[in-house]
Amino acid sequence: MISDVDLKQVSGKNMSENKYKVIIFDWDGTLVDSTARIVDSMQIAAASVEMPTLTDHAIKQIIGLGLPEALRKLWPNITATELELMRTHYSANFSFHSDVHVDFFPSAHDFFDELQSLGYILAVATGKSRKGLDEMLDSMAVRDVFTITRCADETTSKPDPHMLNEILTELNLTSEQALMVGDTSFDLDMAKAINMDSVGMTHGAHESEILVASGAKTLCHDLNDLLEWIKTNG
Repeated sequence: MISDVDLKQVSGKNMSENKYKVIIFDWDGTLVDSTARIVDSMQIAAASVEMPTLTDHAIKQIIGLGLPEALRKLWPNITATELELMRTHYSANFSFHSDVHVDFFPSAHDFFDELQSLGYILAVATGKSRKGLDEMLDSMAVRDVFTITRCADETTSKPDPHMLNEILTELNLTSEQALMVGDTSFDLDMAKAINMDSVGMTHGAHESEILVASGAKTLCHDLNDLLEWIKTNG
């Protein structure tokens, strides 16, 4: 557990003036413009294993879940063998073979710097695997930006709030001292389950009306919008 003294050292300033002490981000579709690569990788994996064809829209609706949970939701009759083959093909394509470009949404690095200068701790709660997240943290050179990260394969898939509770416990904070930022209902439902405020990002996988129905305090269209909202309300 990180002590109060440690929190001040992490943030770079006293956080007493901030309503939220930690901002917890989903990864894909929230910070990183990766929705198209996820869909592409899933379609290629499905074709490789000869699974029934699905629309891109259907695949977008499961983004945010852990991969096994997503596969079972998309193909309820999938066998254990098919699931493992799908996981292998999906992961290989996403990490190594896809030609669909992935990068942070615009202004991300300035956004991170500004939040840290304002005293916020930054964290990640993602449906990605630990291996997958670590690869991206390293390749995008942002491992040091985030004080704590949690992944679906080491906790529980969203919308279960297990990973949020682990982050709060590690930081010695309450749910009222945290803000969840995500682009899917799974992110926001996870926060709502433990009375944590949330913001919905409209540049990701789920439509605005879905984010509102899942309890978003507000919707932001890009990271600059989000920064201004946090500076005013957080």
